[in-house]
Amino acid sequence: MGPLLALASAVCYGIVDFTGGLLSRRAHFAAVTLLGQIGGLLLATTAALLLPADAVRPVDLLWGALSGVGSGAAMHFLNRGLSHGAMSVVVPVSAVTGVGLSVVCGVMLGDRPTAVAWLGIVLSAPALWMVCGGGEDDGGGVPDGLLASAGVALQYIALAQAGASSGLWPVAAGRAAAVLVLLPAAARHPLRLRLPPARAVQAVLVGAGAALGLILYLLAAQRQLLAVAVVLASLYPALPVILGLALLGERLSRKQVVGLAGAGLATVLLSLG
Repeated sequence: MGPLLALASAVCYGIVDFTGGLLSRRAHFAAVTLLGQIGGLLLATTAALLLPADAVRPVDLLWGALSGVGSGAAMHFLNRGLSHGAMSVVVPVSAVTGVGLSVVCGVMLGDRPTAVAWLGIVLSAPALWMVCGGGEDDGGGVPDGLLASAGVALQYIALAQAGASSGLWPVAAGRAAAVLVLLPAAARHPLRLRLPPARAVQAVLVGAGAALGLILYLLAAQRQLLAVAVVLASLYPALPVILGLALLGERLSRKQVVGLAGAGLATVLLSLG
């Protein structure tokens, strides 16, 4: 069940990156990010109320809040990078580097992946990079991708420390923390937050999708090693490529085909490991 939940999380994040990337090119990325976190807060709070927790511990809420700080930073830099057309750079850099940081921290915290799982982890990094074209883009998205990756790693590592007894409240606490982190910067430029109603609703829905992906990741991390859950959940860059092929008429390069095959093999290895 753990691998399936992590892969479902990857599907959610893949859809969110694709739709959020398109939206960030049509509206200011700061507004998309803040409204998205508000949408995530609404969904996470509703889900937490519908699924009562056994015992909500303050320490779990603190871990969730710390995860939310990472989420807010990750989405800010990710959307900023996507807003100037560097999708093929920002997404793979944020995913691959975030995976590396998370796996290292997971091992330091006591994870002991099997040899098969390690093979999947090692294979996933070049596969993800190739899926997104190997970063062959001069849009200047590498700095944004690196900054986003630090937020991704913090988001995954901190949330995995929350106990199962607190239910989904750590995710809700994280969305609240993300809103609080992003609000001061957004308040300094209020005109950026003025979006047409349709765009505002789209941003809220994108954020709700990201929160759903995080809920699925939390459930996955409670059922398997952190390193494995992170890598499986971080296979999301493959989906924007597939959606671009199906919906935007894009074509796959040989490098992307090899990357997709590698990502599929990594998924099988991690599931077996």
